[in-house]
Amino acid sequence: MQWPAVQVGGRTAVGEIFAAEESAGESHDAAPAQPSRSRRRTAGKAAKRRRRRRSTVLIVIAALLLAGGAYVVVDFLAPLFSGDSTEEIADYPGPGHGSVQVVVNPGDTGTAIGATLAEAGVVATQKAFSDAYRVNVDAPSIQPGSYDLLLEMSGADAVVALLDPARRVSYKVTVPEGLTADQIYERVSAITTIPVADLAAAAADPAIGLPAEAGGNIEGWLFPATYSFEPGSTATSVLTQMIAQTVAVFDTAGVPVEQRQAVLIKASLVEREGRSAEDRAKIAQAIENRLGREMKLDIDASLAYGLGKPGTGLTNADKESDSPFNLYRVTGLPPTPIASPGEESITAVLNPTPGDWLFWVAINLDTGETLFANNLADHDENVAKLRAWQAANPG
Repeated sequence: MQWPAVQVGGRTAVGEIFAAEESAGESHDAAPAQPSRSRRRTAGKAAKRRRRRRSTVLIVIAALLLAGGAYVVVDFLAPLFSGDSTEEIADYPGPGHGSVQVVVNPGDTGTAIGATLAEAGVVATQKAFSDAYRVNVDAPSIQPGSYDLLLEMSGADAVVALLDPARRVSYKVTVPEGLTADQIYERVSAITTIPVADLAAAAADPAIGLPAEAGGNIEGWLFPATYSFEPGSTATSVLTQMIAQTVAVFDTAGVPVEQRQAVLIKASLVEREGRSAEDRAKIAQAIENRLGREMKLDIDASLAYGLGKPGTGLTNADKESDSPFNLYRVTGLPPTPIASPGEESITAVLNPTPGDWLFWVAINLDTGETLFANNLADHDENVAKLRAWQAANPG
């Protein structure tokens, strides 16, 4: 079948897909006649309708193609944004949320800090932080201390936060029992960054509250404990807090002011000589027994302190030194404490275990096992056990 040619706007449209039906009763096989003006208008309207329908179909098809493409794109990218993805997130976009406190320890490298932050949920991975640490020229100046950070920060943002002094909450410093003042300065400085020289100088500052009975010597008066020092703390404020703790322990125990220095000296000897609470109470009694008989105390720890060397490094020649801390030659107590004793050693001095011991020796330097004797012969046998242990454990 052929479709009639239709004159539309001066142009001929032939074979349209969507042709309109001709008027009822007209034969499609008849020879075409010259269309009248009214038929031309009717045909023009029909052609317009056909074009609109065709445009609509094309638009619908294009929309379906676009929708299909979008589905493919979404299907491909969805796993990247889906919480159900099993792929590990390399780095959070930030800026983060919530709050968490983390601690940067002295000597921590960028890798070590990254591990701490990843474990705390601050950064996505250790690598995210260490990569950012490596490219930030200021990162090596991150200071030890406690920091308030956000959860799910980017590695770069975490580096910047750790460089911000306002993020640092406080410095937690743990001072174990038995350290000297110089050793305590080193430990405090490592955490707070207060120079050791400043701490040593502050020891002579009356503002630290060192009691008169200390005779101006701070040794032994820096109480072993865990302290929290705020950012901006000074050497003076740090030492003041530690001395105040020692005074508080004495006040609680009811130790008279005039006895405190002697108690502190004895407790420092006990601290360095004994390990267990039981042994310390016996050593405290043995010291009292020897002092009561005006016997020299013969304590290696005191001699080592006076010579500035470890107790394991002493020689027989050292026992002939003129140091006031050489209790092999000096009768009585050393002039000052030799370390900062803990509360357990102070308690041992205040409440020694009754007994007649005059001698003690650790026969196992690993476990600290100690034997006591009330005569020299038994003590010599105990010393022989120490020598046997040393021979079996060289070095």
